[in-house]
Amino acid sequence: MTGAHPSDLKQTPLAQFHRDLGAKMVPFAGYEMPVQYPMGVLKEHLHTRSAAGLFDVSHMGQVILRSARGVDYVAQSLEALVPVDVLGLKPTRQRYGVFTTVSGGISDDLMIAHAGDCLFLVVNAACKEADIAHLMAELPDDVNVEVLHERALLALQGPLAEQALARLVPEVAAMKFMDSLRFTVGGIDYWVSRSGYTGEDGFEISVPAHHAIAFARSLCEMDEVAPIGLGARDSLRLEAGLCLYGHDLDTTTTPAQGNIAWAIQKVRRTAGARAGGFLGADVILPELERGPERLRVGLLPQGRAPMREGTPLFASADSDTQIGTITSGGFGPTVGAPVAMGYLPEALSADGTQVFAELRGKRLAVVVAPMPFRPSTYKR
Repeated sequence: MTGAHPSDLKQTPLAQFHRDLGAKMVPFAGYEMPVQYPMGVLKEHLHTRSAAGLFDVSHMGQVILRSARGVDYVAQSLEALVPVDVLGLKPTRQRYGVFTTVSGGISDDLMIAHAGDCLFLVVNAACKEADIAHLMAELPDDVNVEVLHERALLALQGPLAEQALARLVPEVAAMKFMDSLRFTVGGIDYWVSRSGYTGEDGFEISVPAHHAIAFARSLCEMDEVAPIGLGARDSLRLEAGLCLYGHDLDTTTTPAQGNIAWAIQKVRRTAGARAGGFLGADVILPELERGPERLRVGLLPQGRAPMREGTPLFASADSDTQIGTITSGGFGPTVGAPVAMGYLPEALSADGTQVFAELRGKRLAVVVAPMPFRPSTYKR
């Protein structure tokens, strides 16, 4: 959250929709966004896990990359900025990626979709201006960077998300996890990916801005759908073990340290057919081979007290030397207990390892645990 005055904040195309539903609005990444609705964060979280939750994520950046030289040329060009296999991405599919720095850190994470004749990117709200400037500065001049200012982005998440969305866009029922397709229904151009940020099955849907409120209202009129704010979005992604950029990942963390080495395919690694060639490769690739000295891990506090971002970690109850820090934490409503993630030395990163957090002057036990904290339900 930021301290910006409301008059300085941008609004998404759904701003009036949120107010009409009684949302509590807060500053977030330069936008006025709903943190919760009258249902409250706890019930919003549980509703998403049991039915379907609708999120406004229009503050995120939507970008098209296109060139007269073809989509393969665009993919090869983008591979200089991200350490993932973009060229091998098949039409109608998307994958997770990161922008890296010359020092091997992460400047943002993003989604990359192959949209047939172009690439479609979704970048984080807080980083989107910097990301767009980075793309424009670093990509060849014959790759056009088009920012989609006139489209909204919504996420429909939960076990009943398919049932609900299929009433409006029937074709989505056939989609699998990480599919990305375009549909025209009733003259409206929907760009739909089967993905999300909750650990649940669900969709992210880009729609023309002028259609956003009507679309959101149509969904929320369905019994299984409820609007969900930023508060529950954070607890949902935390239970799912998903990173929040600027907290769990940043320019001081490498992909190996962030425990997202799985996002770097073999073809871009040492001895791969297109190894390296991206910013920071001389730091990132050797570290992937030898392993990182510190690692992002899941953490289960052993009491009932949630442990928030910034909580220091120690090897023992009486040690004076801080060995790590919690980067995200809170109460997990589905888990029924506090959950957290943070960084520890690799030697203390094995599941079951006990360390201690310092909370309000007391040392409390914390155990390293596998993530996600509850099984994901993606439609494979």
